[in-house]
Amino acid sequence: MKQQDMSIWAHLEELRRRLFVVLAFFIVALIIGFFISSPLITLLQQTPEAKDLPMNAFKMTDPLRIFMTFTFATGLVLIFPVVLYQLWAFVKPGLHEKEQKATLAYIPIAFVLFLVGVAFAYFVLFPFILSFMSTMADRLNITEQYGINEYFDFLFQLILPFGALFQLPVVVMFLTRIGLLTPDFLRKIRKYAYFVLLVIAGFITPPDLFSHLMVTVPLLLLYEFSIWLSKLTYRKYKLTEDVADKKQSD
Repeated sequence: MKQQDMSIWAHLEELRRRLFVVLAFFIVALIIGFFISSPLITLLQQTPEAKDLPMNAFKMTDPLRIFMTFTFATGLVLIFPVVLYQLWAFVKPGLHEKEQKATLAYIPIAFVLFLVGVAFAYFVLFPFILSFMSTMADRLNITEQYGINEYFDFLFQLILPFGALFQLPVVVMFLTRIGLLTPDFLRKIRKYAYFVLLVIAGFITPPDLFSHLMVTVPLLLLYEFSIWLSKLTYRKYKLTEDVADKKQSD
């Protein structure tokens, strides 16, 4: 019992150390974000999607709020690989040597998938939604007058969740690799997973069918791709287990 308590305290101490490392890197990332937020905001305001939109500050605190939001979001993006590495380092002692090497390779894949998700949302989905809303405003004879706060809030509401959702294949591969998930289980819960993805798509898109479909279809395809990856990973996992069992029996 005492040894178990010491083990628990050791894990808590390790977790505290990992969180401290993440916090230290986050502070550095915030400092970097503080210096690049203004040029980044100016750059995004000059893009084809934004340059023709009349943006206004309806509150005195809107410019400061946008600046701090960009600083915070930039910091999160910059430390994303650090968070993944610290998470891997925390669970590393419980993995076999081959699993450690295999799961370590997931970190750059996860970061690339995050950037792909953000890029898809910004360059494909976001312009379509703005164009659709602008067309609706013209049809209804409504003068568009956007606040800069609302514009960037909507932008972050769309691209950041998409970046997170594109982590699904990596999460599935990792859980399959450590034996907590199987492709058969993913197939069994497919209809429930589809429902959850439909709900998520409804939260991050305007209430129109086309925008909803543009988000939902990629997410469903991403889930099917994750099942395929889980199948491949599960084969490698079973092969590793069979080899380990054979060595023990010998």
